[in-house]
Amino acid sequence: MAYRTIGKTLPRIEGYGKVTGQTQYAADLPFEGLLWAKVLRSSVPHARILRVDVEKARALPGVRAVLTGADVEDIYVGTRVKDQPVLAHDKIRMGGDAIAAVAADSEAIADEAVSLIEVEYEELPYVDDPVEALKPASPLIHEDRNKYKHSPKLPEGMPSHNLQSYVRWKNGDLDAGFARAARVFEHSFRTPLSHHGYLEPCACTVRVHADGRVEVWASNKGPWGLREQMSEDFGVPQDKIKIHIVHVGGDFGAKASLIDVPIAYYLSKATGRPVKLVFDYTDELLAGGHRHPAVIHLRTGVNADGTLAAIKADVYFSGGAYGSQKANPQVTVLGGRRLASMYRCPAIDVETFCAYTNQVPCTQTRTPGSPQIVFAFESQMDIIAKEMGIDPLELRRKNILQDGDANPMGEKWSHILMGEVLERAVKASGWKKNGSKKNRGWGMALYDRGTPEGKASSALILEADGKVNILTGVPDVGPGYYTISQQMVCEILGLPPEKVGVSFKDTDSLPFDPGTGGSKQTNTSGHAVHKSAREMREKLVNLAARELGCPAEEIQQQGHKLTAPNKKSTTMEKMIELAVKENGGPVFHLTNFEPKDMPKVTGFAAQVAEVEVDPTTGTVKVVNLTTAHDTGVVLNHLTLTGQIEGGVVTGLGFALMEENPMVDGKIATLTLGESKLPSIADVPPLKTVLVESATGPTPFGGKAIAENPNVPTAAAIANAVADAVGARLFDLPITAEKVYRALHEKS
Repeated sequence: MAYRTIGKTLPRIEGYGKVTGQTQYAADLPFEGLLWAKVLRSSVPHARILRVDVEKARALPGVRAVLTGADVEDIYVGTRVKDQPVLAHDKIRMGGDAIAAVAADSEAIADEAVSLIEVEYEELPYVDDPVEALKPASPLIHEDRNKYKHSPKLPEGMPSHNLQSYVRWKNGDLDAGFARAARVFEHSFRTPLSHHGYLEPCACTVRVHADGRVEVWASNKGPWGLREQMSEDFGVPQDKIKIHIVHVGGDFGAKASLIDVPIAYYLSKATGRPVKLVFDYTDELLAGGHRHPAVIHLRTGVNADGTLAAIKADVYFSGGAYGSQKANPQVTVLGGRRLASMYRCPAIDVETFCAYTNQVPCTQTRTPGSPQIVFAFESQMDIIAKEMGIDPLELRRKNILQDGDANPMGEKWSHILMGEVLERAVKASGWKKNGSKKNRGWGMALYDRGTPEGKASSALILEADGKVNILTGVPDVGPGYYTISQQMVCEILGLPPEKVGVSFKDTDSLPFDPGTGGSKQTNTSGHAVHKSAREMREKLVNLAARELGCPAEEIQQQGHKLTAPNKKSTTMEKMIELAVKENGGPVFHLTNFEPKDMPKVTGFAAQVAEVEVDPTTGTVKVVNLTTAHDTGVVLNHLTLTGQIEGGVVTGLGFALMEENPMVDGKIATLTLGESKLPSIADVPPLKTVLVESATGPTPFGGKAIAENPNVPTAAAIANAVADAVGARLFDLPITAEKVYRALHEKS
């Protein structure tokens, strides 16, 4: 179907403000009577607190409040499980734990006050490896995990020593599958601790009014969720909490939890003034959410013809000192449920253990758990291919899902396009067509992920000048949702983009929005906007029918023009102006959306990496990266390809350089430079292939895209390195030192 606006490459609606520096973020907002907050953080990973002396800090001129754990004792916060104290009271559980907080007239005074606080510790043994943490002899981090509100339940009889959460997914007869298998392969893989790498650090201002009302301006992508968390954790009714929606300068999964808000809240409550807390990047890397390190044990049975027979996976995630930043009710990492999900396999058993460790808390990070899982399984697929003498491409062709197949967990999807996506990636990449050059290799990896759904609300406001304003309840963290919602309203009402704007206010302005994240925004808030526009179109067509003297069903719409059978016509703009005039002011139309009968589809991805390896140094150069995606209908090519390319670069960093290693129980990288995020100089030529079909669940048939592209990249690169020089790496990142060591161990 041909569209006027959908599918076009419209520029970002908020882009001008961002590139000109006019956009204000949470740290930029001015407030009268503002106080600045700073936090004293632990310098040790595990200890008992013997003494905290704040008298010198309190005596410093300009200091308005100093809080310690004794002032907020027994107040625990979290998105789901409430296991993190606002300020550590009796025990330190990680390097970077918040011990004391200061509010002062200026940032400089607050910094000085923090430097005057004295802390005496009794250091304890620490553990930062998830497998070691679960052993009974390891240091116990939480004396009683079950005392925390919403602490996830464990199977009866399962040891709970440092076990943050446990989830098992299984399907089919595993024993029978392994009994039938001609070969069984066992391997273990590791992935590192790494930060999301967003440019804007966490920041917030909180104001607690004398009558108990609370206002918050935070870099947070889920305003309604934030309000709910604050209400539950602080005992304040939700109707007394207003979250002001502000621009968010990057997220990738981290900015959905309280993080910095509780400290600012209690400082504001103590002073009666607005308090601003802005992390620097040392704060971010010490205390902000990270991607979970993982240890993945795979046991895979394969039939003589190369088809998969059974898969057993034991996955250990290092959850950090607290589970407070994880959003799902299971308080775990859900990537395990999609292990091998794009293949046929009659039996699978995936056990996921998330361990408490003496490190920074971990949270959802761009497709939580999947980059780790796919690195392991897709690496093993290439190992299997080599051991069984099967080309890795042919092995995947043998096993990928076809229409009518169930995935290993027994799920059935409609319109399975894995085969087409794979073949398009192979063709576009020129897979090994030039033969094998010395030290040059090829690798591929696959992935699939569906589009999450949920309820949402949206409103349209008709203005006197014939314009329409979309009122949304979500900050755009980067994917371009504002532009997509503008395009949908333009398409339905036939208006040009300059006639449709987007605005956001606060949690009092709409009933609910789920917040951005999980590649779900267009399938939740987008449906609310789409429904609102269709309802508004119906009202405007009815108004036009009255004016033109015919039944509404006889009105023909072509763009913004509305025509009656008698050849009389009007425009949407004129009907908007008339509606506003008759209403005596702007027309507000609120819509609530709740999903029903959504298509049972998923989205497939295939990536091919071509690399060169210098065997004298181990240096890996990615020569080309090809990524192919099952996209449904593309709503905006600019935003979609931007998400794909950004995701591939994220995957490139995860593959080759990003990590925040723990040294003596403390993070050793306290700047983004030390964390080694990829720059433009590291990015190879990117080829993007879009496999479009009108099968997606979003308005107009689109599918999720934001998270998929970063998942297969590490596995594709690891497979290419092994193909180039025979060095198979089982842990990320793939550094020159590791490749060099593997080559010399091999020789």
